[in-house]
Amino acid sequence: MPQQSTPTIYGGQAVMEGVMFGGKHVNVTAVRRKNGEITFLEVPKQDKAWVRKLRKIPLVRGLVSIIDSSAKGSKHLNYSAEAMADDELSQEERAKQKEKEESSFSLSMILGVAVVGVLSFIVGKLIFTAVPAVVEQFIFQHAFENQTLHTLIEGVIKIVFLLAYLWIISQTPVIKRLFQYHGAEHKVISAYEAGEELTPQNVQKYSRLHYRCGSSFIILTVIVGVIIYSLPIFSWDSIWERVYIRILLLPLVIGISFEMLRFTNAVRDIPVLRFLGYPGLWLQLLTTKEPTDDQVEVSIASFNRMRELDARLEQSSAIEPDIGRSSLDPVKG
Repeated sequence: MPQQSTPTIYGGQAVMEGVMFGGKHVNVTAVRRKNGEITFLEVPKQDKAWVRKLRKIPLVRGLVSIIDSSAKGSKHLNYSAEAMADDELSQEERAKQKEKEESSFSLSMILGVAVVGVLSFIVGKLIFTAVPAVVEQFIFQHAFENQTLHTLIEGVIKIVFLLAYLWIISQTPVIKRLFQYHGAEHKVISAYEAGEELTPQNVQKYSRLHYRCGSSFIILTVIVGVIIYSLPIFSWDSIWERVYIRILLLPLVIGISFEMLRFTNAVRDIPVLRFLGYPGLWLQLLTTKEPTDDQVEVSIASFNRMRELDARLEQSSAIEPDIGRSSLDPVKG
Protein backbone atom coordinates (compact mmCIF):
# COMPACT_ATOMS: atom_id res chain seq x y z
CA MET A 1 0.00 0.00 0.00
CA PRO A 2 1.60 3.30 -1.05
CA GLN A 3 2.60 5.71 1.69
CA GLN A 4 1.71 9.37 1.81
CA SER A 5 4.40 12.07 2.00
CA THR A 6 2.85 13.24 5.28
CA PRO A 7 1.43 10.17 7.06
CA THR A 8 -2.02 10.43 8.57
CA ILE A 9 -1.99 10.17 12.37
CA TYR A 10 -3.60 6.89 13.42
CA GLY A 11 -4.31 5.40 16.82
CA GLY A 12 -5.32 2.01 18.11
CA GLN A 13 -5.56 -0.28 21.08
CA ALA A 14 -4.79 -3.86 21.95
CA VAL A 15 -7.63 -6.32 22.47
CA MET A 16 -7.69 -9.99 23.42
CA GLU A 17 -5.62 -11.81 20.78
CA GLY A 18 -5.78 -8.84 18.44
CA VAL A 19 -5.50 -5.14 17.68
CA MET A 20 -7.97 -2.38 16.87
CA PHE A 21 -7.04 0.57 14.66
CA GLY A 22 -9.10 3.71 14.18
CA GLY A 23 -9.15 5.35 10.76
CA LYS A 24 -10.86 8.44 9.38
CA HIS A 25 -14.12 6.63 8.67
CA VAL A 26 -13.95 3.19 10.27
CA ASN A 27 -12.57 1.30 13.26
CA VAL A 28 -11.24 -2.18 12.53
CA THR A 29 -10.28 -4.99 14.89
CA ALA A 30 -8.35 -8.05 13.74
CA VAL A 31 -8.35 -11.10 16.02
CA ARG A 32 -6.30 -14.28 15.72
CA ARG A 33 -8.61 -17.25 16.20
CA LYS A 34 -7.56 -20.56 17.70
CA ASN A 35 -7.43 -22.21 14.25
CA GLY A 36 -4.96 -19.55 13.04
CA GLU A 37 -7.52 -17.61 11.01
CA ILE A 38 -7.67 -13.80 11.34
CA THR A 39 -11.20 -12.41 11.59
CA PHE A 40 -12.29 -8.80 11.54
CA LEU A 41 -14.78 -6.50 13.21
CA GLU A 42 -15.43 -3.38 11.12
CA VAL A 43 -17.43 -0.56 12.68
CA PRO A 44 -18.09 2.68 10.75
CA LYS A 45 -17.42 5.96 12.52
CA GLN A 46 -20.64 7.89 12.96
CA ASP A 47 -19.66 10.88 15.08
CA LYS A 48 -22.34 13.48 15.67
CA ALA A 49 -21.67 16.99 14.36
CA TRP A 50 -21.60 18.41 17.91
CA VAL A 51 -19.02 15.77 18.94
CA ARG A 52 -16.76 16.77 16.05
CA LYS A 53 -17.06 20.42 17.12
CA LEU A 54 -16.16 19.59 20.73
CA ARG A 55 -13.08 17.71 19.52
CA LYS A 56 -11.69 21.02 18.23
CA ILE A 57 -11.98 22.89 21.56
CA PRO A 58 -8.80 22.83 23.69
CA LEU A 59 -9.26 21.30 27.19
CA VAL A 60 -12.76 20.09 26.29
CA ARG A 61 -11.54 17.77 23.51
CA GLY A 62 -9.53 15.71 25.97
CA LEU A 63 -12.53 14.58 28.01
CA VAL A 64 -14.61 14.08 24.86
CA SER A 65 -11.88 11.95 23.26
CA ILE A 66 -11.39 9.80 26.35
CA ILE A 67 -15.12 9.10 26.79
CA ASP A 68 -15.52 8.44 23.08
CA SER A 69 -12.55 6.07 23.04
CA SER A 70 -13.91 4.20 26.08
CA ALA A 71 -17.29 3.77 24.39
CA LYS A 72 -15.95 2.64 21.04
CA GLY A 73 -13.09 0.60 22.45
CA SER A 74 -15.43 -1.42 24.64
CA LYS A 75 -17.21 -2.76 21.55
CA HIS A 76 -13.95 -4.08 20.16
CA LEU A 77 -12.81 -5.52 23.49
CA ASN A 78 -16.16 -7.24 23.80
CA TYR A 79 -15.80 -8.70 20.30
CA SER A 80 -12.33 -10.07 21.02
CA ALA A 81 -13.45 -11.55 24.36
CA GLU A 82 -16.40 -13.23 22.65
CA ALA A 83 -14.06 -14.61 19.99
CA MET A 84 -11.79 -16.12 22.66
CA ALA A 85 -14.74 -17.64 24.50
CA ASP A 86 -16.22 -18.94 21.25
CA ASP A 87 -12.97 -20.72 20.37
CA GLU A 88 -13.10 -22.69 23.61
CA LEU A 89 -16.61 -24.06 22.98
CA SER A 90 -17.61 -27.22 21.15
CA GLN A 91 -20.37 -27.04 18.52
CA GLU A 92 -22.93 -28.28 21.03
CA GLU A 93 -21.77 -25.89 23.73
CA ARG A 94 -21.84 -23.02 21.23
CA ALA A 95 -25.49 -23.73 20.40
CA LYS A 96 -26.41 -23.87 24.10
CA GLN A 97 -24.54 -20.61 24.74
CA LYS A 98 -26.46 -18.89 21.96
CA GLU A 99 -29.77 -20.04 23.43
CA LYS A 100 -28.72 -18.82 26.87
CA GLU A 101 -27.73 -15.40 25.52
CA GLU A 102 -31.04 -15.02 23.71
CA SER A 103 -33.03 -15.81 26.86
CA SER A 104 -31.02 -13.79 29.39
CA PHE A 105 -30.41 -10.14 30.12
CA SER A 106 -27.12 -8.65 31.25
CA LEU A 107 -25.99 -5.14 32.10
CA SER A 108 -24.37 -4.93 28.66
CA MET A 109 -27.63 -5.94 26.96
CA ILE A 110 -29.68 -3.43 28.93
CA LEU A 111 -27.38 -0.41 28.73
CA GLY A 112 -25.31 -1.28 25.68
CA VAL A 113 -21.66 -2.24 25.49
CA ALA A 114 -20.58 1.36 24.84
CA VAL A 115 -22.36 2.71 27.92
CA VAL A 116 -20.88 -0.02 30.11
CA GLY A 117 -17.44 0.89 28.77
CA VAL A 118 -17.91 4.56 29.66
CA LEU A 119 -19.27 3.70 33.12
CA SER A 120 -16.30 1.41 33.77
CA PHE A 121 -13.90 4.21 32.85
CA ILE A 122 -15.69 6.74 35.08
CA VAL A 123 -15.89 4.38 38.08
CA GLY A 124 -12.24 3.35 37.65
CA LYS A 125 -11.10 6.97 37.41
CA LEU A 126 -13.09 7.97 40.50
CA ILE A 127 -11.61 5.10 42.53
CA PHE A 128 -8.08 5.86 41.34
CA THR A 129 -8.60 9.52 42.31
CA ALA A 130 -10.24 9.03 45.69
CA VAL A 131 -8.41 6.04 47.21
CA PRO A 132 -4.85 7.52 47.21
CA ALA A 133 -6.18 10.71 48.83
CA VAL A 134 -7.91 8.69 51.56
CA VAL A 135 -4.83 6.49 52.14
CA GLU A 136 -2.52 9.52 52.40
CA GLN A 137 -4.88 11.27 54.78
CA PHE A 138 -5.14 8.17 56.98
CA ILE A 139 -1.36 7.67 57.22
CA PHE A 140 -0.02 11.24 57.25
CA GLN A 141 -2.93 13.32 58.55
CA HIS A 142 -1.14 14.40 61.76
CA ALA A 143 2.45 14.21 60.49
CA PHE A 144 2.56 17.79 59.13
CA GLU A 145 0.24 20.59 58.01
CA ASN A 146 1.69 21.55 54.60
CA GLN A 147 -1.08 20.64 52.12
CA THR A 148 1.27 20.83 49.12
CA LEU A 149 3.42 18.13 50.72
CA HIS A 150 0.29 16.08 51.44
CA THR A 151 -0.67 16.38 47.76
CA LEU A 152 2.82 15.40 46.61
CA ILE A 153 2.77 12.27 48.78
CA GLU A 154 -0.72 11.50 47.46
CA GLY A 155 0.74 11.61 43.94
CA VAL A 156 3.55 9.25 44.94
CA ILE A 157 1.01 6.83 46.45
CA LYS A 158 -1.04 7.02 43.25
CA ILE A 159 2.00 6.14 41.13
CA VAL A 160 2.93 3.27 43.46
CA PHE A 161 -0.62 1.90 43.22
CA LEU A 162 -0.54 2.23 39.45
CA LEU A 163 2.82 0.51 39.02
CA ALA A 164 1.92 -2.27 41.46
CA TYR A 165 -1.40 -2.88 39.71
CA LEU A 166 0.18 -2.99 36.24
CA TRP A 167 2.99 -5.28 37.40
CA ILE A 168 0.60 -7.71 39.11
CA ILE A 169 -1.78 -8.04 36.15
CA SER A 170 1.14 -8.29 33.69
CA GLN A 171 2.13 -11.57 35.37
CA THR A 172 -1.05 -13.29 34.13
CA PRO A 173 -0.75 -15.05 30.74
CA VAL A 174 -3.82 -13.32 29.24
CA ILE A 175 -2.68 -9.78 30.14
CA LYS A 176 0.89 -10.53 29.10
CA ARG A 177 -0.38 -11.43 25.62
CA LEU A 178 -2.58 -8.32 25.63
CA PHE A 179 0.50 -6.21 26.36
CA GLN A 180 2.35 -7.98 23.53
CA TYR A 181 -0.40 -6.95 21.13
CA HIS A 182 -0.11 -3.44 22.58
CA GLY A 183 3.56 -3.49 21.59
CA ALA A 184 2.61 -4.80 18.13
CA GLU A 185 0.19 -1.90 17.69
CA HIS A 186 2.90 0.65 18.52
CA LYS A 187 5.41 -0.99 16.20
CA VAL A 188 3.01 -0.91 13.24
CA ILE A 189 2.19 2.77 13.77
CA SER A 190 5.88 3.65 14.08
CA ALA A 191 6.77 1.68 10.94
CA TYR A 192 3.96 3.37 9.01
CA GLU A 193 5.00 6.82 10.21
CA ALA A 194 8.55 6.04 9.06
CA GLY A 195 7.27 5.11 5.58
CA GLU A 196 8.24 1.44 5.87
CA GLU A 197 6.55 -1.37 3.97
CA LEU A 198 4.46 -3.17 6.58
CA THR A 199 5.92 -6.64 6.86
CA PRO A 200 6.59 -8.47 10.15
CA GLN A 201 10.34 -8.26 9.55
CA ASN A 202 10.25 -4.48 8.92
CA VAL A 203 7.82 -3.73 11.74
CA GLN A 204 9.79 -5.69 14.34
CA LYS A 205 12.74 -3.29 13.91
CA TYR A 206 10.77 -0.50 15.63
CA SER A 207 10.33 0.22 19.33
CA ARG A 208 7.31 -1.06 21.21
CA LEU A 209 7.13 2.37 22.90
CA HIS A 210 5.29 5.35 21.37
CA TYR A 211 4.86 8.95 22.54
CA ARG A 212 1.15 9.08 21.68
CA CYS A 213 0.14 6.13 23.86
CA GLY A 214 -2.67 6.13 26.39
CA SER A 215 -0.16 4.94 29.00
CA SER A 216 1.59 8.30 28.65
CA PHE A 217 -1.76 9.98 29.26
CA ILE A 218 -2.26 8.05 32.52
CA ILE A 219 1.04 9.19 34.02
CA LEU A 220 0.41 12.76 32.83
CA THR A 221 -2.90 12.86 34.72
CA VAL A 222 -1.00 12.03 37.92
CA ILE A 223 1.61 14.73 37.35
CA VAL A 224 -0.90 17.39 36.26
CA GLY A 225 -3.19 16.43 39.15
CA VAL A 226 -0.44 17.02 41.72
CA ILE A 227 0.22 20.48 40.27
CA ILE A 228 -3.45 21.53 40.14
CA TYR A 229 -4.40 20.08 43.53
CA SER A 230 -1.44 21.94 45.08
CA LEU A 231 -2.77 25.36 44.09
CA PRO A 232 -3.72 27.39 47.22
CA ILE A 233 -7.26 28.02 45.96
CA PHE A 234 -7.99 24.29 46.28
CA SER A 235 -7.18 23.84 49.98
CA TRP A 236 -9.34 21.55 52.11
CA ASP A 237 -10.36 21.18 55.76
CA SER A 238 -11.51 17.53 55.81
CA ILE A 239 -10.96 14.28 53.92
CA TRP A 240 -14.42 14.54 52.33
CA GLU A 241 -13.70 18.04 51.09
CA ARG A 242 -10.33 16.85 49.81
CA VAL A 243 -11.92 13.99 47.82
CA TYR A 244 -14.80 15.92 46.27
CA ILE A 245 -12.46 18.76 45.22
CA ARG A 246 -10.39 16.20 43.33
CA ILE A 247 -13.48 14.69 41.72
CA LEU A 248 -14.77 18.12 40.67
CA LEU A 249 -11.37 18.95 39.16
CA LEU A 250 -11.10 15.66 37.22
CA PRO A 251 -12.39 17.13 33.90
CA LEU A 252 -9.80 19.93 34.16
CA VAL A 253 -7.00 17.48 34.97
CA ILE A 254 -7.99 15.26 32.03
CA GLY A 255 -8.26 18.25 29.69
CA ILE A 256 -4.83 19.67 30.56
CA SER A 257 -3.22 16.21 30.49
CA PHE A 258 -4.59 15.62 27.00
CA GLU A 259 -3.13 18.90 25.76
CA MET A 260 0.20 18.01 27.39
CA LEU A 261 0.15 14.66 25.60
CA ARG A 262 -0.37 16.42 22.27
CA PHE A 263 2.46 18.81 23.08
CA THR A 264 4.97 16.13 24.12
CA ASN A 265 4.21 14.25 20.90
CA ALA A 266 4.68 17.43 18.83
CA VAL A 267 8.12 18.16 20.33
CA ARG A 268 9.40 14.59 20.48
CA ASP A 269 11.95 15.28 17.71
CA ILE A 270 13.39 18.34 19.48
CA PRO A 271 16.37 17.08 21.54
CA VAL A 272 15.94 19.56 24.41
CA LEU A 273 12.20 18.88 24.81
CA ARG A 274 11.80 15.19 23.95
CA PHE A 275 12.49 14.28 27.61
CA LEU A 276 9.02 15.63 28.49
CA GLY A 277 7.52 12.43 27.12
CA TYR A 278 9.89 10.11 28.97
CA PRO A 279 7.61 9.39 32.00
CA GLY A 280 4.98 7.99 29.64
CA LEU A 281 7.56 5.94 27.76
CA TRP A 282 8.86 4.53 31.05
CA LEU A 283 5.35 3.46 32.03
CA GLN A 284 5.02 1.70 28.67
CA LEU A 285 7.84 -0.59 29.74
CA LEU A 286 5.12 -2.18 31.89
CA THR A 287 2.10 -1.82 29.57
CA THR A 288 3.81 -3.21 26.46
CA LYS A 289 5.79 -6.38 25.78
CA GLU A 290 7.81 -7.47 22.75
CA PRO A 291 5.37 -9.15 20.32
CA THR A 292 5.92 -12.28 18.25
CA ASP A 293 5.88 -12.19 14.45
CA ASP A 294 2.42 -13.79 14.50
CA GLN A 295 1.10 -11.01 16.71
CA VAL A 296 2.67 -8.35 14.49
CA GLU A 297 1.00 -10.02 11.52
CA VAL A 298 -2.41 -9.56 13.17
CA SER A 299 -1.64 -5.90 13.86
CA ILE A 300 -0.60 -5.35 10.23
CA ALA A 301 -3.77 -7.08 9.02
CA SER A 302 -5.93 -4.77 11.14
CA PHE A 303 -4.07 -1.65 10.01
CA ASN A 304 -4.16 -2.57 6.31
CA ARG A 305 -7.84 -3.49 6.45
CA MET A 306 -8.63 -0.16 8.15
CA ARG A 307 -6.75 1.80 5.48
CA GLU A 308 -8.32 -0.25 2.71
CA LEU A 309 -11.83 0.54 3.96
CA ASP A 310 -10.96 4.20 4.52
CA ALA A 311 -9.71 4.50 0.94
CA ARG A 312 -12.77 2.70 -0.43
CA LEU A 313 -15.11 4.98 1.50
CA GLU A 314 -13.35 8.12 0.32
CA GLN A 315 -13.50 6.97 -3.29
CA SER A 316 -17.12 5.88 -3.26
CA SER A 317 -18.45 8.48 -0.76
CA ALA A 318 -20.27 5.61 0.91
CA ILE A 319 -21.69 5.95 4.40
CA GLU A 320 -20.91 2.49 5.76
CA PRO A 321 -18.09 0.05 4.98
CA ASP A 322 -18.60 -3.56 4.00
CA ILE A 323 -19.18 -5.12 7.40
CA GLY A 324 -19.33 -8.84 7.85
CA ARG A 325 -15.87 -10.28 7.33
CA SER A 326 -15.86 -11.71 10.86
CA SER A 327 -17.19 -15.11 11.84
CA LEU A 328 -19.02 -13.53 14.77
CA ASP A 329 -21.88 -11.07 14.48
CA PRO A 330 -20.28 -7.61 14.33
CA VAL A 331 -21.10 -5.04 16.96
CA LYS A 332 -23.05 -2.32 15.22
CA GLY A 333 -21.66 1.20 15.45
